[in-house]
Amino acid sequence: MSIEYRGERFSGYNKSKRTPKHPTKSHVVLAKEGTTIKMIRFGEQGASTAGKPKAGESKRMKKKRASFKARHAKNIAKGNMSAAYWANKVKW
Repeated sequence: MSIEYRGERFSGYNKSKRTPKHPTKSHVVLAKEGTTIKMIRFGEQGASTAGKPKAGESKRMKKKRASFKARHAKNIAKGNMSAAYWANKVKW
């Protein structure tokens, strides 16, 4: 099942994908909550994020991850209709 929305193809709702050719944003997702559908672009293209937690992760990366989560906590709490929620889930 693939969904076309505003000229962009998605494998389904609430499934993020990379956008390597987008000039500024690194990912996009077609978010759906109830009957509301919204295309959300998030993440800075080329940014080095902390990525997924790894065993033996450095103190610097732990601090970087914690800082992002603290700085965007209000927006992450808004749920899957916010870019911060998806950035937290996919990139951090």
